[in-house]
Amino acid sequence: MWSGVILLAACWWPGGVSAQGNFEIQVYGSETLEPGKTMFEIHSNTAIKGTTQTEDGVFPTQHAVHETLEITHGFTPWFETGFYVFTSIQPEAGWKWVGNHIRPRVRAPESWRLPVGLSLSTEIGYQQRSFSTDTWTLEIRPIIDKQWGPWYASFNPVFERSLKGENVNQGFEFSPNAKLSYALTPKVSAGLEYYGGIGPVTAVEPLRKQQHLLFPALDIDLGPQWECNVGIGVGLTPETDRLLIKFIIGYRFDWGAIGRKAP
Repeated sequence: MWSGVILLAACWWPGGVSAQGNFEIQVYGSETLEPGKTMFEIHSNTAIKGTTQTEDGVFPTQHAVHETLEITHGFTPWFETGFYVFTSIQPEAGWKWVGNHIRPRVRAPESWRLPVGLSLSTEIGYQQRSFSTDTWTLEIRPIIDKQWGPWYASFNPVFERSLKGENVNQGFEFSPNAKLSYALTPKVSAGLEYYGGIGPVTAVEPLRKQQHLLFPALDIDLGPQWECNVGIGVGLTPETDRLLIKFIIGYRFDWGAIGRKAP
């Protein structure tokens, strides 16, 4: 029931941009990294069924393997910054650097005693013209989440805009993301993730030009320092890649603990 409510609300929100460009396919949680810790993550995904021809100078997506390195460092109990290196292995062009983004994020302190987790992420960066018609972009991502018992839900009402490129005059576009999961065991949670691209906030795109992607996914607990997420995505509109797979693996380093010597 709750998954239907979340997804219905996301689909009807007026607002096409791609679901995070198929380089970093993830619904964010509200927590920030602890001070002094650094997370290294690898985001891997590929479109089994995607675009097959170069369109407007942009590489096709089918069978391209996207590899993204994300490095995030926690500076305070409520502030972190992430840095991304996007790459793509094209079937006919080999391994290519795509671009870089930086993402500062703040969250509401626990002392506020809010009934939900709340944080705000901003992301700005560059991507080569051969991978996007917009070379400089800005993203503003509010994050609202809640854990109750074995259930977890997160909603990311994302607003994106082009700073340089084909869509610079479109203003902000709405790209809602949502997730609902249930802990099957203490180590495995199964859920449904949604990624959308509705279009400019001032005008809803026709449904055939929108992007809607559903990902049945698993979160696997490999230990307190690890993060692991796998999923298979199904595109629901002609503008969306029809079938994707993704894999995220991350590890948290505590540099203070590494530097401390055992007594």
